[in-house]
Amino acid sequence: MFGLGGRSRSQTFPVQKSEAEWRRMLSPAAFQVLRHEGTERPFTSPLNNEHRAGVFSCAACAQPLYSSKDKFESGTGWPSFTRPISRQAVGVRADVSLLMVRTEVHCARCGGHLGHVFPDGPPPTGQRYCMNGVALRFTPGRA
Repeated sequence: MFGLGGRSRSQTFPVQKSEAEWRRMLSPAAFQVLRHEGTERPFTSPLNNEHRAGVFSCAACAQPLYSSKDKFESGTGWPSFTRPISRQAVGVRADVSLLMVRTEVHCARCGGHLGHVFPDGPPPTGQRYCMNGVALRFTPGRA
């Protein structure tokens, strides 16, 4: 049901929908990333160039995930953040799908795959939450 990232089929999240429901409500690209742990091509998301104040939320369930205050230009081709809005907003787990261990990041509310976190970000956290733009929605306003 969930692709190669190692997500447990038995893990449950507060927001539950069938595959058909997710497919109807998400774009094909968002469905592939959020529900099947795909990755969008680098430098294709308009959110890379989003520099206004605001909040980046899960494209599947609208949970606020990242503040524009924590967004930075990583040069990787994906929107990157130093931290989530709160520790409760996202979950992490080991991803061994590319024959290496990475840390996958998912929405704690719906389980949607967002991207990965790496220990090579700038201060103050040293973390780089490298997110698929198609998995996010931006709402301008206070960050």
